[in-house]
Amino acid sequence: MGYKVLIITDHSKHSSENSLYDLSVKMLLHDKTDSIDITSRGNIRNNNFFSCQPQSKLWGTRIDKTFAFDSQNHPLLHNLEEVALGTYDLVWLRLPPPLSQALLDYLHDVFSKAVVINNPKSIHQTGSKKFLLNFQEVCPPMKVCTSTEEIDAFRKQFPVVLKPYREYGGRGILKIENDTVFEGKTSITFDEFKKRYEQNPIEYLGVKYLKNVHQGDKRIIVVNGQILGASLRLPAEDSWLCNVSMGGSSNHAEVEPEEELIVQLVNPLLSKLGIVMYGIDTLVDDNGKRILSEINTTSIGGLPQIAAMQKQPLVEKAIDLIWKFYEEK
Repeated sequence: MGYKVLIITDHSKHSSENSLYDLSVKMLLHDKTDSIDITSRGNIRNNNFFSCQPQSKLWGTRIDKTFAFDSQNHPLLHNLEEVALGTYDLVWLRLPPPLSQALLDYLHDVFSKAVVINNPKSIHQTGSKKFLLNFQEVCPPMKVCTSTEEIDAFRKQFPVVLKPYREYGGRGILKIENDTVFEGKTSITFDEFKKRYEQNPIEYLGVKYLKNVHQGDKRIIVVNGQILGASLRLPAEDSWLCNVSMGGSSNHAEVEPEEELIVQLVNPLLSKLGIVMYGIDTLVDDNGKRILSEINTTSIGGLPQIAAMQKQPLVEKAIDLIWKFYEEK
């Protein structure tokens, strides 16, 4: 007898490249899986649930091995049945960021009897750029910036990048070089930035800008402590941002020894927090060494694409590792 799985997603912005479809079918075919139901925040029938309304109903679809993306007739809008919330052995969160503290707390409480991947309580903690401060020895120079005075003092040391604590996909990132502030392909003076910031102050993690950014941002995917693979995201010719959503390209990459050491450093804390599947991003520092630039713990994508580039059954291996974690738990 296998285990019952619930996957929670939001299909509304999916494409055929989204990892959900391959991951869920491969999990369904695993001999430890009995059934998989998938529910979507993109279904209006689930609005009350995702608004954290007490005792809300949740509607989902039981999938079979033919489950696949369809932009015209999406399968998660059909064959809907009410989800029996307390009956699942494993709940897998595949919701895109940002996720509010209120929703994550609600999911933690609703599924308190199941093993949830990743732990909702820890997603909020690890999803902040500030979490990188736990690993400063393998990161570029960084500083929490909560005022124009702190930003001004930090940018006078070297060119810097400002990262909003809870944005993702390259959104809201600024680069400051001398007296110019760059946001994507546009720029303003630092004095103009100060005026704008003081009208709408936010917390940034300030990080030294690395001159070797053109060598690419490497995403390394880890499941239950094991490195499964990597891809190298290179910026477009006229950009310093490597995110694919910002025009970067994704390419095959090997994991280097210093990156293995980074995973060995961060994994004990992430594992303790119930983070089973995550991605780390690395950049090349000014000395030519790969260092940690991001930790991502929400709905990690890209594994099927890495598996195709490496011609390895990495998705199947990831499912094995998830079930290993579940049974250890």
